[in-house]
Amino acid sequence: MNQPAGSWLEDMLSRRVEDRTEMLRLRHPECTDLTERYIQIALVPMVSGSSEFLVALTDASELKTLEAQFVQSQKMQAIGQLAGGIAHDFNNLLTAIRGHCDLLMLRHDKSDLDYADLDQISQNANRAAALVGQLLSFSRKQTLKLERLDLRDTLADLTHLLNRLVGGRASLQISHDPSLKPIRADRRLLEQVIMNLVVNARDAMPEGGEIRLATENRILDTPLMQEGNTLPAGEYVCITVADTGCGISPKNMSKIFEPFFTTKAVGEGTGLGLSTVYGIVRQTGGHILCDSEPGRGTCFSIYLPQQPEGEYEPSATPDSPGAAFPVIPDRPATILLVEDEASVRAVATRALKLKGYEVCEADGAEAALALLADAEFTPDLFVTDVIMPGGMDGPGWVRAALEERPGTKVVFMSGYSEDIFGNDQLPVPHSVFLAKPFTLTELVQVVQDQLADPVIAGASGR
Repeated sequence: MNQPAGSWLEDMLSRRVEDRTEMLRLRHPECTDLTERYIQIALVPMVSGSSEFLVALTDASELKTLEAQFVQSQKMQAIGQLAGGIAHDFNNLLTAIRGHCDLLMLRHDKSDLDYADLDQISQNANRAAALVGQLLSFSRKQTLKLERLDLRDTLADLTHLLNRLVGGRASLQISHDPSLKPIRADRRLLEQVIMNLVVNARDAMPEGGEIRLATENRILDTPLMQEGNTLPAGEYVCITVADTGCGISPKNMSKIFEPFFTTKAVGEGTGLGLSTVYGIVRQTGGHILCDSEPGRGTCFSIYLPQQPEGEYEPSATPDSPGAAFPVIPDRPATILLVEDEASVRAVATRALKLKGYEVCEADGAEAALALLADAEFTPDLFVTDVIMPGGMDGPGWVRAALEERPGTKVVFMSGYSEDIFGNDQLPVPHSVFLAKPFTLTELVQVVQDQLADPVIAGASGR
């Protein structure tokens, strides 16, 4: 109701408004804990034309809470989609910037006066890529490298860095369940999650205090509900980061995982820390809950599914590419490069031609299929973007092309994660995924590895 209750009752009694149901918000004038109750009220005349009414009152507080949680969920989803779209476009721009910078650095010696400026451009492009990665984490579209992890080993390697982050302002206590189960996660991103939470805990205690980081096995026999989030029943490994700081006010609790929301002073925080944590945890298949009491402290609990023995073995990861371009075989190879972003296509073409490959370009799926209609055109490798304008995306045109040219190897590129292929789609045989933004060294390395990898009948690269 957007008017005082007394005014609405007068309107009803004087027949200035039609009979209808209204929602009343009740709050004590001296209430300081922001607790509100919602009452649904319906007035029905006892007799037509009578001034006597039958009043029906219903406590709708739970209904309004669910409504608010649904609106919040919709808002978070919309922000995530927006963040993912922006990140995708920025990754294309950063790929072009880093690529042209790499080409320039190849033509300048380290003693050249311009080399230091180019190096600064490259470093800042890397910083921008990390920021875009945070947006992709929130939108749950960041590329993950999942492996089996024992959190005791992971945190042991991280302890020195965590102690340096905490400094002398607070004490850090770490404890583990002696029979802790393994999990499946991206080690680098999980370390980022823990560091973000520890730094937040430190900042919440300007006068000092204690940070408790603990891991333990937890079994939930029934689903756990909190602030509209449902944690399904199951076997989990729980990571808790608790502090004795200032806590979080009730009015801010529903906003803490929103990107760019921060209670810190201007210039002291980006507001992406907790949203990044939220995105990484959710994309890993876990859940994060927060309990806080103003003046008493805050506790973040991360629930990650236990990894049963023998269910998952980490795939071998290729060695990191060197600083210089890798050497390619003497045999020339023909590559069909399909990319709708002209700047990315241009820099990728130059890099591949520089290493001796023959490159044929196409700006979309239809153009690629038109080139392949010529039976004399026999590319050794498809290098294609995944998301493209028009009716057909990367996996779509590749599947169509493989019907006539089975066995052709594929490199998929995208500013999103590999999740964009969809769980309902069959993997493309002999394909690998290259996340944007990439360096030219990484592009050439992946192309070389694909061309050098022998095709095994029935095998799949994904």
